[in-house]
Amino acid sequence: YYSPQFSSLFAWRTIGNSSYNAGQFSLRHRSGGLAFDLNYTYSKSIDLGSNAERINEFEGFGLGSQIINSWFPKQNRGVSDFDTTHNVNANWVYNLPFGRGKRFGSRMNGITNAIFGGWTVSGLWHWSTGYPFSLLSPAWATNFQLETQAVPISSARPKTGSFIVPEASGTGPNVFKDPGITDPTNPNAAINLFRPAYPGEAGMRNGLRGPGTFNVDTGMLKSWQVREGQLVKFSWEMFNVTNSPRFDVGTMYADGNTSLSDVTSFGNFSSTLSNARVMEFGLRYSF
Repeated sequence: YYSPQFSSLFAWRTIGNSSYNAGQFSLRHRSGGLAFDLNYTYSKSIDLGSNAERINEFEGFGLGSQIINSWFPKQNRGVSDFDTTHNVNANWVYNLPFGRGKRFGSRMNGITNAIFGGWTVSGLWHWSTGYPFSLLSPAWATNFQLETQAVPISSARPKTGSFIVPEASGTGPNVFKDPGITDPTNPNAAINLFRPAYPGEAGMRNGLRGPGTFNVDTGMLKSWQVREGQLVKFSWEMFNVTNSPRFDVGTMYADGNTSLSDVTSFGNFSSTLSNARVMEFGLRYSF
């Protein structure tokens, strides 16, 4: 069945396959100084593994895309690591209707117009449903080098998202509403709704969903014509306007927080998909 000299023999095979189906809808507006795009995608992506060919054996294991059972690779078939059912994004540029020659304040004097007139507002907005992830068994049931994924005991699935478990447990944000850290005897806790895989099983790949993406970036811009061929431009940009943290389910693997054996840290987030709010100011003189 395997050579006792090796724990595994890692290899590449051209057996991978995937499918992607989607419906895309766009709304576009261009008039009155306002331009915006609103895009919505409803999709589903399925594959045997989502790792890129250029990476090594462990480099992409953050999302568990390696084939666990080489004799039955289709056991690994599931939604892709990057699958998002709903994805919405928007972008806009709006020349505010204030100042000389505009709808409001068309007769502003020079000083007033220099302060309040001619501003442009722009922005980006992105939201998506959650990214999939798997849980790991505390043993190598089928593969002697990679931990096998856990198997659900029933059709019930734990509630997932971004939750704060009681601080008395010494933890912070968690992907499960009730991971079982504070009460591991609770049969409805997430850690008790799964079992380790048996020999020959690959477990359930990407059967759970963590948080998705949410981000708003915006900016304000104004230019002053000093004289012919000379221009001063001021900009104020803000990234992650709402300062909303979106936690990353992918990095939980590296910290062991998705294994059924990690009772004290099961489901804990360790990093975010987003950065904290950042503001950037710029002043440019062109001549």
